[in-house]
Formats: sequence, C-alpha cells, structure tokens
Amino acid sequence: MSSPSIKHQLLTQFARLGKAMSHPNRLELLEFLAQGPRGVDELASVSHLSVANTSQHLQQLRQAGLVEAQRYGQRVVYRLAGDDVVSLMDALRRVARQHIPDVNHLVREHLDPRDDMEPVPVDQLLERIRRGEVSVVDVRPAAEFQAGHVPGALNIPLEELEARLDQLDPAREVIAYCRGPYCVLAYDAVHDLREKGFRARRMEDGYPEWKNAGMPVEKAG
Repeated sequence: MSSPSIKHQLLTQFARLGKAMSHPNRLELLEFLAQGPRGVDELASVSHLSVANTSQHLQQLRQAGLVEAQRYGQRVVYRLAGDDVVSLMDALRRVARQHIPDVNHLVREHLDPRDDMEPVPVDQLLERIRRGEVSVVDVRPAAEFQAGHVPGALNIPLEELEARLDQLDPAREVIAYCRGPYCVLAYDAVHDLREKGFRARRMEDGYPEWKNAGMPVEKAG
C-alpha cells in the first residue's frame, strides 16, 4: 500500500484546526482569550465550566496550535497563539452568517430586536474619536478592559451602566463595544442607553477585531 500523498497529509493537518474548533465551548474559550491572556481558573469562571473540563478543552486547542501556555510557578496562563487566530474566528463567523440560515434567524430573532441600526465600522469610529464626536463605552469586565481597550474608552460593565449614566455626555452619541460582533453585552448596552434617551450605536466588531485591524490600543497602567 502506498503512503498517503503529501496533499492528503497536509489536509489531515488542516483538519486538526476544524476538529479543535468543532465545540462551542472551545470557540467561547478562544473568544475569551482574544481579550487577553488568562489562567485556567479564570477561564473556567467566565465560561461557567469546571476547571477540569476547561483544562481538557484548552489542551485540545493547544494541540492544534491555536493557543499557547506559559507556567508561572503553580499558575498556567493561556493566550492565543497569534492574531491570525482572531482572523480565523472572524472568517468562521462570516461564512456561517453567509451560508447557514439558522445563524441569520438567530441574529434576527434575538439580536436585531435589541439593536437593528447599522453598527459603526472601526475606521469610522477611529476618525470620530479623533474628532471628539463620540463617547466610547467598553462594557466588558474590568480585567478584560485592563488588558487592552479602544483609546479613550470608558469602562462601564453592563451591570453598572444604569448607575453610571451621569459619566456620559447626553449631547454626544455613545458607541458601545465588547468581545466581538455578536457579543450580547453591546446589544444590551445600546438598548438600555436608548431607553434612557441617549443616542447610541454599536461598534461593528469587538475589541479583538479592532486590535487585529491595526487600530491603536491602550492598556491600563
């Protein structure tokens, strides 16, 4: 029997990526790691998984080359293997939105009712920030904001939004963003802001896509 062709061997290796990304929990872990490096315990907490289950998923992602791990004493910190992983996740979302009717149905039924206005593209948002035309609100948890955020953004996690509305200028349009293009936090923030009389829209993507597009980034000092 002849050995597999080089093409088949390559396709087998490419298929490892698809296998590693074939579970929703692993896709969610990649989304969390796209916000910044995290330990297993932190990832288990935000994903509502057991530490053991989280660790198993991370090992599969690591074996496929999608994440890297570094040990600091007893603590192991995971991070994405590169910004190209964000591009891969974005491509997956775009192809799914284009070709899987159930994806469009879920967006129309559950997200569009919260915010059916056209989101603001990242390049337009950067220009509006530079002109001082908008207030930008990052509704992610503080730890994710500290790891990196849109310059000048105010960190107001969604659960704190109503109590901190006095920090926003009612004369300016508010642009909210969170972890990605389908992050429910941003949709809910825009809905709540409009209910309170603010002009509000979402950024088209989330922080990882902003960073991956080469836009400027700030980190908490």
